[in-house]
Amino acid sequence: MNGAELILKAAAASGVEYCFANPGTTEIPLVAAIAKSPALSLKPVLSLFEGVCTGAADGYGRIAGKPAMTLTHLGPGFANGIANLHNARRANTPIVNVIGDHASWHVNYDPPLASDIEALAGAVSGWVRTSKHAERVGEDLQSAVQAAWQPRGQIASLILPMDLQAAEVSANAGDFAPLQAPVRRFAGDKVEQVASELAAGKRLVFIVGDVGLSAEGLQAAGRLANLPAVRMFAETFPRVSHRGGGLPDLDRLPYFPEVAIEILEQYDLVVCAGVPEPISYFGYEGIPSRLAERSRLLSLAEVGDDVVGALSALADALNAPAFTPVEQGIDLPPGKDALSPQSIGRVLSAALPHDCIVSIEGGTCGYPFFTASARAARHRVLTNTGGAIGQGIPAGFGAALAEPGNTVFCLQSDGSAQYTIQTLWSIAREQLPVVILIAANHRYAILQNELRRYGVTEFGPQALALTELDRPRVDWKALAKGYGVPASSVRSNAELHVALAQAIASKAPCLIEMEL
Repeated sequence: MNGAELILKAAAASGVEYCFANPGTTEIPLVAAIAKSPALSLKPVLSLFEGVCTGAADGYGRIAGKPAMTLTHLGPGFANGIANLHNARRANTPIVNVIGDHASWHVNYDPPLASDIEALAGAVSGWVRTSKHAERVGEDLQSAVQAAWQPRGQIASLILPMDLQAAEVSANAGDFAPLQAPVRRFAGDKVEQVASELAAGKRLVFIVGDVGLSAEGLQAAGRLANLPAVRMFAETFPRVSHRGGGLPDLDRLPYFPEVAIEILEQYDLVVCAGVPEPISYFGYEGIPSRLAERSRLLSLAEVGDDVVGALSALADALNAPAFTPVEQGIDLPPGKDALSPQSIGRVLSAALPHDCIVSIEGGTCGYPFFTASARAARHRVLTNTGGAIGQGIPAGFGAALAEPGNTVFCLQSDGSAQYTIQTLWSIAREQLPVVILIAANHRYAILQNELRRYGVTEFGPQALALTELDRPRVDWKALAKGYGVPASSVRSNAELHVALAQAIASKAPCLIEMEL
């Protein structure tokens, strides 16, 4: 047995199911070990770009609740995946990165691909280690899994020199105990403090995140929302948000800071339940970075705590009544009308099968869908937690692997889809029931909105050159076909309704271009 085989044994013993890989020369011993062990429970999944690997690991971890592994090639290969690791870090997703490095006796010669991998990994990881001894690489891998798989998940990165992968190790080096899932807890004194503030007549606004947006968390939040002087919001970009099926509908805290500040100012205290301090996404002159003064913040539960337990305990302590289920049923827009973001939200929401997953990236259709989906069948929504674009389709890909056979929808803006479009190939290769919905408005609409906020009211040729995507227009049907994914293009509500029904029934990959 060599170090690479030891790594695989440690990963399998630790409960790691998938390795999202884009390997190179320095990972060849690991690739050979995988080829030698076809019955191993760890399944390799090839991607054409490292950003697909890391985004898929994020989506998988959010749904499965445990880490997947990525395998990337040296510092430059790992760097290709950093954007989606940034998003995963903001989502507190557990991920284990294995990064191949030059042989330990070769790296000091500064070969062309050498770089400071520890510095690169440290930018997005909570735990970083470079293996030093072949006999201990399995222990290193299991330590990485333990570091990642915490109540507040994090990214753990293990740098693995090529010679340690190839080195022979003793047979008794491969004994690993299974790992236990992390246990969440909440602080009773925080519950008592929030209850006392409400009993004292304070007006409270809650921002709920983390597992507080699970079905059980929303039911507790719905009870609290029935109390006078209480208002409930979900965080702006949740890692996973359960929706529909009668669950309470928590509005997301508005994106733009002036709107959020105006809302929060109406209350005496801002209660954080599974979210960090609320901060503006960007800094705008004359608008505070903090959405609420620290003196007005009150913590019910930290990220990684048992947010569901804290919300439920608070609702019980206050004798909050049962939540009122949201009425289900969505009125479809006129079939002959042209597609709009609002109509897309309604048509998609009406089509969702029970317990499906929706990965959203892009503001064009994301907010209208979120509004309509409160009355849809029960489903879960993944959003872009860190703002680095190119997440939506890879996260949907990983989510589909976390729940084999379940239908996943990627509601995707056209500009950001191009960042990790190679995911289509991986989805086709795995033959997953993933429906990619491209909102094709052929421009960076968010940048045009920001230009308007900056005072640019008329877009001349130069402004359009930096925000329009129409010279040439992307041929989405041809692009999808090139990656092995069937595709269609729709312009009306009726056409979208039919295309969705066909896609869901096929239980296979599909791309639908929605012309706006």
